[in-house]
Amino acid sequence: MFPSQNACSTPNSFLLTGIPGLESLHIWLSIPFGSMYLVAVVGNMTILAVVKVERSLHEPMYFFLCMLAVIDLVLSTSTMPKLLGIFWFDARNIGLDACLAQMFIIHCFATVESGIFLAMAFDRYVAICDPLRHTTVLTHGMVGRMGLAALLRGVLYISPLPLMIRLRLPHYRNRIIAHSYCEHMAVVTLACGDTKINNIYGLSIGFLVLTLDSLAIAASYVMIFRAVLGLATPEARLKTLGTCGSHICAILIFYIPIVVSSLIHRFGHHVPPHIHILLASFYLLIPPILNPIVYAVRTKQIRERLLQILKTKALSR
Repeated sequence: MFPSQNACSTPNSFLLTGIPGLESLHIWLSIPFGSMYLVAVVGNMTILAVVKVERSLHEPMYFFLCMLAVIDLVLSTSTMPKLLGIFWFDARNIGLDACLAQMFIIHCFATVESGIFLAMAFDRYVAICDPLRHTTVLTHGMVGRMGLAALLRGVLYISPLPLMIRLRLPHYRNRIIAHSYCEHMAVVTLACGDTKINNIYGLSIGFLVLTLDSLAIAASYVMIFRAVLGLATPEARLKTLGTCGSHICAILIFYIPIVVSSLIHRFGHHVPPHIHILLASFYLLIPPILNPIVYAVRTKQIRERLLQILKTKALSR
């Protein structure tokens, strides 16, 4: 521990508090968090298995869905096992390198997920606005390159965050992180020295990723809706819009928790800290849970394949 609250030292590890202010309820909180994590893992693994088995789903939309499933598995697994360890065993200690690695994974793959949603919006735009060229534009190779571009962008944008902390901020006033995982700002606020560059870079990345991606997605859907309104019959319009329904739901599931959490963080100064942390923790679980459910319910091919698998298992018994 540190000799005084104002003293600076170079720790080899940090202490995560879990949900600050609710330490006495940690064992009870582990039940919903553990259940949600289990649902997220099973749901996303099921989506991956169904798309792999069903050859009719080997299309761009479903390949992007598989990318989302992998990202959601990485995001939830990067935080939930450690959080459950805190809840069950009070295993709050996390090494400095492990903390920075967790920070990189969380922010990097959240950035990648936003890029995949942008790629999916482009896929829907081509499929509806230029359907004759969809198979020639969105080839398997193009889908792979778009996924790789989203990954490389995430790595490029987020790599400087842990590096700047490692190189510029070696000393800390405190090693207790009032959070359930190693979030960038939660670590930076503990540091001694000038954190202005870290703060500016973090905000800039948030603006570039969330604002620009959401604007590009919105622009694509404006053009999609214009094309849909030009269709001859209401039935054709509803059928065409139905192909976008799952994607729109997934986008809202991803972006709304981020916006709500950001607004509370910026303006909700009277909101208790445990509300902030609970929202931040749920943000890493809500998309991994709901994305498979949304696509399983709204996508006929996935739904039918799942029902076929369940019937086969029931008959085999």
